[in-house]
Amino acid sequence: MNKEKTAGCVVERVVARAVMVPLEYPVKTSVGTVAASPLVLIDLHLSNGIVGHSYVFTYTPLALESTRVLVDALGAVLCGQELAPFEFDQMLARRLRLIGRSGIAMMACAGLDMAAWDALAKVRELPLASLLGGALKPIPAYDSHSMDGETIGLLRAERAADEGFKAIKIKIGYADLRDDCHMIETIRNRIGSGVELMVDYNQSLSVPEALRRIRALQPYGVSWVEEPTLQENYAGHARIREQAILPIQMGENWCGIEEMQRALDAGACDLAMPDVMKIGGVTGWLKAAALAEIRGIPMSSHIFQEISAHLLAVTPTAHWLERMDLAGPILSRPLVFRDGAAWIDETPGTGVSWDEEAVARLKA
Repeated sequence: MNKEKTAGCVVERVVARAVMVPLEYPVKTSVGTVAASPLVLIDLHLSNGIVGHSYVFTYTPLALESTRVLVDALGAVLCGQELAPFEFDQMLARRLRLIGRSGIAMMACAGLDMAAWDALAKVRELPLASLLGGALKPIPAYDSHSMDGETIGLLRAERAADEGFKAIKIKIGYADLRDDCHMIETIRNRIGSGVELMVDYNQSLSVPEALRRIRALQPYGVSWVEEPTLQENYAGHARIREQAILPIQMGENWCGIEEMQRALDAGACDLAMPDVMKIGGVTGWLKAAALAEIRGIPMSSHIFQEISAHLLAVTPTAHWLERMDLAGPILSRPLVFRDGAAWIDETPGTGVSWDEEAVARLKA
């Protein structure tokens, strides 16, 4: 890369904005409902005019403003520094060592990391996947649905199959096991045997109840059972995994690769599903991908579909991209899905850029 491209690659300022983005379908789970998407949008401005973009998802509006403020505060630490995402990761880790880097602190650091990598890819005039050494190839995706009930559940399943998705995930954990089985059987009958079907309990069961329910799910050809019990209960997950025939999936709530390593050491899961925000941004994801490769664990993504598509392109054990659109209404160029896959184009960066009119309209 010539000196003209590297000149001015200094962080000038970081801007964080809060928005509430409407969802086509509320995310209904056995433990609560997310009716709209609370996002903190991050713009990392370089002194050469390039801007790196990312967003973080706070799950609840209660955490939206505190996360935005923390992004602003940590972003100020990066101002005046040469653009170097790995160095930023170490710098922020040192700053937070005495209070710990978890929860919204990890989310804020990861958001800044993602914005820095987006900026670096733009400086290099490459898509992030190419910058990291990967190919711009279609990334197989599953369509992620909620605890939608029979009418909407069938509608969404049929639409996903018609759009070419080869896998669908639904959320279960109804009060009565018979309702779980009924929903799975109903969806399976609609999509046929040619489409994989995964289920997600969202941590809602005790270990004995999880074992009871998973035994009942075995006839329906379920490809994985996600987070059947509390995610931090690695021993409980390991016990379920030992006794259940169906594969156990977890990882969306691992906060940093240390938690991922502890879960894998405990034998808690057959499959891994880190969340790029909670695992530590692009920098954290690359470490997680190496850990999954060493253990031979198939690795999928959790939400953040735009950047996750790039990261799965360089994940040795890449499995599935989760298609759940949290930010589409505020993006100028939403990620393209075709024939059941995400298609990364040649645009430099991660593909995240704002529709500023929509951002202004949805400002929190």
